Amino acid sequence: MNVLLIYPEFPDTFWGFKHALKFIHKKATLPPMGLLTLAAMLPKQWSKRLVDVNVTKLTEKDLAWADCVFISGMVVQRESARQTIAKCKEAGLKVIAGGPLFTSEYGGFEDVDHFVLNEAELTLPPFLADLETGCARRVYETSEFCDIRETPAPMWELADLKRYASMSIQFSRGCPFNCEFCNVTVLFGHRPRIKTAEQIIAELDGLYNLGWRGQVFFVDDNFIGNKRYLKTQLLPALIEWQKDKRGVPFYTEASINLADDEPLMEMMVKAGFDAVFIGIETPDEESLAECNKKQNRNRDLVEDVKRIQRAGLQVQGGFIVGFDNDTHSIFQRQIDFIQKSGIVTAMVGLLQAPPGTRLYERLKQEGRLLGHMSGDNVDGTTNIIPNMDLNVLCEGYRNIMYHIYSHKHYYERVKTFLREYKAPKIEIPLDFQRFLAFFRSNIRLGIFGKERFQYWRLLFWTLFRRPELLSLAITLAIHGHHFRRICELHIF
Repeated sequence: MNVLLIYPEFPDTFWGFKHALKFIHKKATLPPMGLLTLAAMLPKQWSKRLVDVNVTKLTEKDLAWADCVFISGMVVQRESARQTIAKCKEAGLKVIAGGPLFTSEYGGFEDVDHFVLNEAELTLPPFLADLETGCARRVYETSEFCDIRETPAPMWELADLKRYASMSIQFSRGCPFNCEFCNVTVLFGHRPRIKTAEQIIAELDGLYNLGWRGQVFFVDDNFIGNKRYLKTQLLPALIEWQKDKRGVPFYTEASINLADDEPLMEMMVKAGFDAVFIGIETPDEESLAECNKKQNRNRDLVEDVKRIQRAGLQVQGGFIVGFDNDTHSIFQRQIDFIQKSGIVTAMVGLLQAPPGTRLYERLKQEGRLLGHMSGDNVDGTTNIIPNMDLNVLCEGYRNIMYHIYSHKHYYERVKTFLREYKAPKIEIPLDFQRFLAFFRSNIRLGIFGKERFQYWRLLFWTLFRRPELLSLAITLAIHGHHFRRICELHIF
């Protein structure tokens, strides 16, 4: 059996970093970890080939080679998934689909032959058994959650690692919190399920032995969901692993209560973590109560962010406008918070309601849904009817994005962050990729860019004030170029 594993194309989005990747000659930010993990679950005797449409084209030769196709993707990849499925069906191939997009919207894909939904560790084995006997059903789903200690390592050897800016790894699934708008607990449950430290080290060794020396993203939706295991098992193992390695930096996602645990932050930095994404959502207490964001309430969120930055972790933040409790003042309050906190990478979006969430069910009962969400957090669209006038909401949203990603305010925010940030002790050597980024940024941003004055001002400021952070300052300048292009193309 020849199996073609296809990952649809991402549109030009905030997290795609398309306009930043050009500086380092990469095609995509991350490889399709889910599909590569699925590949490791398929029968060993099957021949497998990965086509990530984000880094290479799906050719007629690929389709002619294959006996069947497995496709996976996220909601934001919906249109590319439709086009890919149509191409596969024209070639006469059987299509099997799974992953977040199809788990939430499988009713909208009539051309797919079989759906293997929810967690493949549980739904793939019965599908394969039925396929072998010729009686496979169309839909395989479950409400159970698997033991990810039994999940195999991804088949990284199927991917061309040189095409990607980062690698990904998963330590846990699930989140102990219950935010109204979030579908993480719908997909993965409230109780964080974890892999063993031995599994993680083996997966990292696998990547390292294949020659990977760049960033590794721990894709957990809340990395600190099981603090005890982190402190006693995983982080000590990562610290030990880093001792004879060439500075492999990690980044992940966590909740704001990370700021309450200085020893945990110290261990994370020692283990190689240098950045963390945190859902801040809003500075408004009533809106935090509305969405059940309990972990963010009754806190000095700006000081929490700065405490994390001073520990050596860059904070990337998620923000939302459009809560029922939001008033017209929320737009300036979001701007002020983002600028004051020094959160350089600020993902601001309109409130959206993913299927299956408590928000979705509440608004459905109130008759306030507007169809499917786009899956793009920063395209200025929403699938709900907000309390605030939609035109006012959209205009306020555009003003936020225009302000925080204007050259002046973005570079000011970078300096605010660099003043607080404690440089990590792990030394990352100046490799060709970093040299290329430095050279191209000097040309594209420092000579031809509209921000050239702010760019050189930042570089000289960093050189004299925080010289150890010069490489990071250049990286953030490149990211700013990407964020502004996204705003110009899709929001303004």
